[in-house]
Amino acid sequence: MTGRGGEARETPEHEVLVIGAGFSGIGAAIGLLRAGIENFLVLDEQDDVGGSWHANRYPGIAVDISAFSYSFAFEPFASWSRAFPPGEELRAYAHHCVRAYGLRPRLRLNARVVRAEYHETEHVWEVFLADGTLTTARFVICATGWLTKPKAPDIEGFDRFVGTVVHTARWDPSLDLTGRRVGVIGTGASAIQLVPEIAPVVERLHVYQRTPTWIFPKPDLPLPEAVRALFGAAPWTQRAIRLLTDTVTELSFVIAMIHYRRFPFLVWGGEAFSRLYLRTQVRGDRDLMDRLAPRYRLGCKRPSFGKGYWRTFTRDNVRLVTEPIERITETGIVTADGGEQRFDVLILATGFRVLDNLPPFPLHGLDGRELREFWRTERFQTYEGSSVKSFPNLWFIVGPYSFTGGSWFGMIDYQVTHALRVIGEARRRRATQAVVRPEKHDRSFHRTLRRQRNTVFFHDSCRTANSYYFDERGDAPAVRPASTYEAAWRARHFDLDDYRYDRVRSGAAP
Repeated sequence: MTGRGGEARETPEHEVLVIGAGFSGIGAAIGLLRAGIENFLVLDEQDDVGGSWHANRYPGIAVDISAFSYSFAFEPFASWSRAFPPGEELRAYAHHCVRAYGLRPRLRLNARVVRAEYHETEHVWEVFLADGTLTTARFVICATGWLTKPKAPDIEGFDRFVGTVVHTARWDPSLDLTGRRVGVIGTGASAIQLVPEIAPVVERLHVYQRTPTWIFPKPDLPLPEAVRALFGAAPWTQRAIRLLTDTVTELSFVIAMIHYRRFPFLVWGGEAFSRLYLRTQVRGDRDLMDRLAPRYRLGCKRPSFGKGYWRTFTRDNVRLVTEPIERITETGIVTADGGEQRFDVLILATGFRVLDNLPPFPLHGLDGRELREFWRTERFQTYEGSSVKSFPNLWFIVGPYSFTGGSWFGMIDYQVTHALRVIGEARRRRATQAVVRPEKHDRSFHRTLRRQRNTVFFHDSCRTANSYYFDERGDAPAVRPASTYEAAWRARHFDLDDYRYDRVRSGAAP
């Protein structure tokens, strides 16, 4: 087979191509270096590294899991100012990792991939870029992430609004909200961070809620200089804290969600704690409490940590709107009850296109099969959350059934481990193609579906959660039904013969 772009090269430019320079891509690049693989390139469509943390700059943006867990286990960072540091510190950490491992020469920024095609006869991926150039690689690691393509609300009249419209993921740093009338559409993780930040400065703030979110108090403690000095002098102390935060995360969220049928009391206890927190925040306002309280089981939708979010709705200039939006006019928003509010600024905290953005470009495998079309017609499915049958030499860091719901960096670690084990085995065998065997792929996928039945995602109340965890079939491919520790163990121990290894006919190997 030769690709639509012409003849592919039998000896590609790069042994490995990493698509994406967020933390997933940075982790893959570091993993390649540590494995002794030097011939690789990292592509990213943005003008700097950091992925979502480079793109998102809205007021109040911060990590919503402890930085001790939201970092590479092998690269602790002593400069965190808080337990839950702001976005600018996550960007600084990305730059730190790039410098520490000398990745800058291996980066190609402002390089947006528009399609990728696999050449069966040459065992080469051909990757086309928006500027009209292309590059080739033997192996591809797709690290494009989830939270990259903002989702605009599907609301009548949206394009007629004459005021300022901004999405949280495309924030305009010059936007001054002082004394403005502001409407925020959405109440997910971004809104939970944004709303308390802007409420004190705006004239009036209306927050339009479709589905409430389970929220927990955020133990965002500042880290004194003496503590940071200790972390720098004795990195093991930070690793010890990480062990604790990882364990708490696994028990409180992952185990509770994944093993809901076995341990439902963990979910019930979490819900009771969140309701208690809500009562302390809204000062006995039962109507407000009722409208902010979720009606679905904890875990159906991504929960969050709040820092004054619920309390913000007790301010005189802030109103929670739960009536559905009927349409947007030139000057504001009309709700289903006929109420109309005029605004100067509309802020879209409406999240991202997640599942329909995997991957964010056409990707053709064996026999020209396109990956998104395959998933659309045959369900989202992967082998161990990492690779897909009929798509050789390709692995995902963030794909269907890859994320356990715990630490993002734990997922990066075990996904990189999986890919590098196979690439290493292909090198050992002097093979130019590694493709998961269809029967092994199907066995892994069916095991995943069976295990999903024990999760909270199959609780009836999840139907009302409006969660990006679910696809149109009712599957929950955004979350892997396993603990992070189990997923890491499987990445280190899956049978390498679950892949088939072939050599290009000429016998040439990279």
